[in-house]
Order: sequence, then C-alpha cells, then structure tokens
Amino acid sequence: MEIILMRHGKPAFNGAATLPASDMADWIAQYDLAGIGDDIPPEAGGELARRARITVSSPLPRALASLKALGREPRLIDEVFSEAALPVYSLPGLRLSPASWAVLFRVMWLCGLSRNVESLTLAKRRARQAAGTLINMANEDDGPVLLMGHGMMNRLIAKELMAQGWTTRSRHGHAYWSAGVYQLG
Repeated sequence: MEIILMRHGKPAFNGAATLPASDMADWIAQYDLAGIGDDIPPEAGGELARRARITVSSPLPRALASLKALGREPRLIDEVFSEAALPVYSLPGLRLSPASWAVLFRVMWLCGLSRNVESLTLAKRRARQAAGTLINMANEDDGPVLLMGHGMMNRLIAKELMAQGWTTRSRHGHAYWSAGVYQLG
C-alpha cells in the first residue's frame, strides 16, 4: 500500500509586487480562489498520478485544477485536506512581497501565534484525521491513494503517517507539483 501526497501546481495569481500587511487578508482570499492557469505538471507528477487507484483532493481551486491538469477526477473532496490558514497581523509602515509576508506569518503561526485562524495544534489534529482517511482508503482498495493537497498540510499529514508506522519511499522537494510517497512498514 502507498499514499502519495502531492502539492498543487503554481496558482495563476500574483497580485501586487509589494503590499502592506493589512492587505494580505485580501491577497490570501484571492489566492485561495485561483486555479493554476496553464501550469503544466511535470512528467514525474503524471506518472505518480497514473499509479493511483484512488484520488482525493482539497476543495481549493488550485488543487482541483491540478488534478484536472493530470487528467484525474477525485473520488473525495474534503476540507480536511485544505491548507492550514495563515494568520494576518498588521505591521504598519512595512511593505513586503506577498511571499515574504506568507513566510513571516507562517513562522509566527509555527511559533504559536495563530490569531483568528486554526492553531498548529488544531491543524495537527486535522492532519491526523486526514491521515486516517487516506489510510482507510488505501486499505479499502489495496492500492495507491493520491492526495492533491498543499505544502504545510501535506507536511503535517506526512508526519502523522510516519507516526503511524508509514515510511517515506521518496520525497521530491517542496515546490509546486512536488510529491512524497509513503508506504506501510
């Protein structure tokens, strides 16, 4: 049995080059509505997707569009696989790139500053639930399960799989379309 955790393709949204922190909530909302445009999956991603007997996905458009680009239809679409939300803080006077704000806010989140979003503790609990769903599906069909998900949540799910006795067969970075393959035992 194996579980494949794949990150979605590159979202077709850039927004402003720099912005104040107070504009990040709107930027994140627009990012969450974005598909992947004409981003093309790498051949390695296509090969992994073709191996899967079951495909599941986050409901976010970038994940669903990535599956479509791979020619896959999800059997299950569930919020449990959605990305862990970023808290947004107001830091007057600073203008940074959205990517820089995202890194700063993610570090703050990892340090326990979750403000009005799901905490790391709750995200880990959700990752445990997500891993359980994937394991049950892998057991049900005795075949590879592909999750089209997101960077942080895929990392949390991978940690949960490993805590339950799964091992990493391969791991291919953290970029868009990256994937990790996990097997039992």
